[in-house]
Amino acid sequence: MSEITTPTPSPSAPKKMEDIVALCRRRGFIFQSSEIYGGINGFWDYGPLGVSLKRNLKNAWWNDVVERELIGPDGDAVHIVGLDSSIIMNPKTWIASGHVGGFNDPMVDCKESKQRYRADHLIVLGSTADNARLYAYIENDEEQCAAATKGLARYEKRDALDPSVHMLRSFMVLTAEDRARTVGPHAKEVGTLTEARKFGLMFETNSGAVRDESSLTYLRPETAQGIFTNFWNVCDSTRVRVPFGIAQIGKAFRNEVTPRNFTFRSREFEQMEIEFFIRPDSANEWYAWWRDWRFNWWQQIGLAGENLILREHDRDELAHYAKVGAGTSDIEYRFPFTAPGFGELEGIAHRADFDLSAHATHCGKGDKMRYFDQEKNERYFPHVIEPSAGADRGTLAILCEAYTTDATRASGVYMNFTPRMAPVKAGVFPLVNKDGLPEIAERLFRDIRKKHVAEFDEKQSIGKRYARMDEAGTPFCITVDHDGATSGTATIRHRNTQAQERVALEQIPAFIAERVE
Repeated sequence: MSEITTPTPSPSAPKKMEDIVALCRRRGFIFQSSEIYGGINGFWDYGPLGVSLKRNLKNAWWNDVVERELIGPDGDAVHIVGLDSSIIMNPKTWIASGHVGGFNDPMVDCKESKQRYRADHLIVLGSTADNARLYAYIENDEEQCAAATKGLARYEKRDALDPSVHMLRSFMVLTAEDRARTVGPHAKEVGTLTEARKFGLMFETNSGAVRDESSLTYLRPETAQGIFTNFWNVCDSTRVRVPFGIAQIGKAFRNEVTPRNFTFRSREFEQMEIEFFIRPDSANEWYAWWRDWRFNWWQQIGLAGENLILREHDRDELAHYAKVGAGTSDIEYRFPFTAPGFGELEGIAHRADFDLSAHATHCGKGDKMRYFDQEKNERYFPHVIEPSAGADRGTLAILCEAYTTDATRASGVYMNFTPRMAPVKAGVFPLVNKDGLPEIAERLFRDIRKKHVAEFDEKQSIGKRYARMDEAGTPFCITVDHDGATSGTATIRHRNTQAQERVALEQIPAFIAERVE
């Protein structure tokens, strides 16, 4: 190998979400679902590069959680098995889990704009004085916040708002009198926002030939309940012993009132969930172990840095199943649309025995469903530690983190994926489309492709080919030139630094494998 030559990259500019969305559309990472018909709010399609990126994330999760050896806090290997449960389940499942009775959000409608909003996502800006006009905007929406601020200043005929007489408050605390003087996010008149009311988040459908109450079913709002209802099947059909886990990757559906921020809050999404079953007295150590291991895992796949945090929940934030337990924490990422704040990537929760005991009760078998611990010679409902991650949010975080501007390149930007996450691992180019170079390059491409995703490109200038690969996030570009054809070598360009080195043709597949795997 020859010495690496490295150009000096230019500093990166602040990231803008609209630029990332544009690149995703242009390069085939993510498209609006049914775009030719105007799209449908809250649904997204993954293009050729996007489906590979998301698949790499899911494969890494499955490999690291289910297939590789992990050593738990007790010093023993962690035992986790897989499951793929159905999307539509007996509707009694969702009664037992509490979703039918309690899975809803507060909803507000605007009579002027016909828009619908989550009441707990609306922030109201206004004066503390009686009868003063208030302006509502959607939380974390900088453009709407600016519009609300300008609207209020214009209404009060001021260039600046005095913080001593103005305040922010949640729409949830507004009285009827307050609502009567509030301007909605997309409205011009006051008083057009309705009182908040409950809105069911589950998609309803019917199973069978007759559409009536007896055939009512739901698209699952989470994958966890498929694991809980199969707990006893897994115990009976395998040699698992507590502590052990069941892992699942699958689609879930929530009829979000205001899907927004690209794929962050969607109505159809994919979850990567583990339900880890433990003895009740070991909850603290297992909760801490899973919390820390999952946080480290996200760093290893490319989210290391100040944009990733681990946040422990306050007691008043806890879900109904976690009110008593070791705790709940969120792994959060600073997206461009949440900055300077963060958005949730994964939650790690001690669910106690809420789910297993609830299903045992609702199916009519009660204590007969208690797990028998042979080592302790006792029966109990195991407690559960649940690491639940979003595959779509994880993919979006990886896209946002990878997006890097660089004025020294023809593309002006490159995607800084880790080799493990990169949709395409290598691009192989003949310098020119003649003199036997395409044949040499194609043989090399086929050798690499036996194990790794690669692209062969012989169109346009080498600079434009580099630009395409930079936008795809390809870590290595390999060019076969005339000198290489004579010496049996090729030039490998490293994406991030643009450094180049010569490597023998027969060594290149191993070179790629070593850095990708």
